[in-house]
Amino acid sequence: MKNAQQEEKALVIICDAMTHDVELTAPDATLQEAASRMKDCGVGMLPVGENDRLVGVITDRDITVRAVARGMDPKSSRVRDAMTPQVLYCFEDQPIAEAAQMMEKKVVRRLIVLNRRKRMVGMISLDDLARLPGEARRVGEVLERVAEPRPPVNGQS
Repeated sequence: MKNAQQEEKALVIICDAMTHDVELTAPDATLQEAASRMKDCGVGMLPVGENDRLVGVITDRDITVRAVARGMDPKSSRVRDAMTPQVLYCFEDQPIAEAAQMMEKKVVRRLIVLNRRKRMVGMISLDDLARLPGEARRVGEVLERVAEPRPPVNGQS
């Protein structure tokens, strides 16, 4: 038999913890514009949208490792040249535990949140999960895995 705390945790779903107001960037925006938007919003990832569709995500790591470290000029290089085209997502009505498991499995700190019509409704991050009562241990475990040194992105240095 489950105790009350386990039942309460099972009822917490992603939409209860996610960030609702998410900024988008366009694939034709410059890397400098994307980095500036990340700074202004206090985030490390922006979804990339084009023609009312998500076409990828751009992270601070994408900008530094895929672009700047390769000599690309952030003032003229475009988001599409450094973005990650795969969009990792979860659904707003899924249990929080599933988002944490996906972050750990995919070794990421953030996921796009979609509704069941596959429309973006927010983003969930390890920071969001850490604010939930009883989730500190799980977040620590996921963060430990995510923070492990990784090889260069797409084999690039």
